[in-house]
Amino acid sequence: MMKYSLKQLSVFDAVASLESVSGAARKLSLTQSAVSMSLSQLESLLGRPLFIRQGNRLVLSHWGEWLRPRARRLLQDAQQIELGLHDHHIISGRFQIGSSQTAGQHLLPDLITKIDTDFPQLRIDLNVRNTNSIIEGVINYEYQLGIIEGRCDDSRVHQERWIDDYLVIVAAPTHPFARHADVSLAQLEQAKWVLRESGAGTRRIFNSAIHGLIDHIDVWKEFEQVAILKAMAIKGPYLTCLPYLDVECDVEKGKLVILHTPQLNMERSLSFIWRNDEVENPLRDCVLSEAHRMAKRREREKNQVANKIPAVKK
Repeated sequence: MMKYSLKQLSVFDAVASLESVSGAARKLSLTQSAVSMSLSQLESLLGRPLFIRQGNRLVLSHWGEWLRPRARRLLQDAQQIELGLHDHHIISGRFQIGSSQTAGQHLLPDLITKIDTDFPQLRIDLNVRNTNSIIEGVINYEYQLGIIEGRCDDSRVHQERWIDDYLVIVAAPTHPFARHADVSLAQLEQAKWVLRESGAGTRRIFNSAIHGLIDHIDVWKEFEQVAILKAMAIKGPYLTCLPYLDVECDVEKGKLVILHTPQLNMERSLSFIWRNDEVENPLRDCVLSEAHRMAKRREREKNQVANKIPAVKK
């Protein structure tokens, strides 16, 4: 017979997430003494230390790392059982998604709206950050699902392609390079650049594309916000490199011009990621199913209006 309780596992998971007894107490609406007692009882029952104190933080021990995915699996199963016994729709509850900027701005609003309509009892919590932060958040159980740009090579993470995309180099119509049919690597090396910060998927793909072709570029400024990069390119003498989805409207309005750079290949994919050790999750399956349906719909629409898309060589 099991000696530990779901409450003890819930306390353990909350402390692991927040690395703090006081934080877990606030999250669970318990007293700090109740959290400490529950955690102590669980460690005593299992006969293993689950945390190591580092200053004011409680970080998982080796045994705590081993236990956490198994504890979350039990807690998720318990939640689904409770929903079923109370006659709730199985697709209900809260679901945490972490997304990179491009998907968060251009794709997820439509996806979340569709899910809100078809599954009104499912609540999506969305956090938009750069790719490295999303990967870290998935690994640390902050997000149940991540959406990133490019690749994730961490063996703890499963990756599934969602939508293909590509990056383009853009400038103001008044920029000297905007009049050129092709822009050479030498010209790109001479230009002033404003780019995404290190850790962003967009920056990683751009760096990979120029690696071995351009020795040095003059990076004038780095910003996390795509809007600032576009504004600086529109109003100043800068080049920037961004996903086509981010600049499509500005190009159509004549605010930006896509430079033809035939020597650079900047194709990429937007992908879903989740922990390899996560159990089957009906909420995740629902989101993935709706997302892939949306991708097929977008592809059909893209083919129908292909003649309206600027002829940019990817």
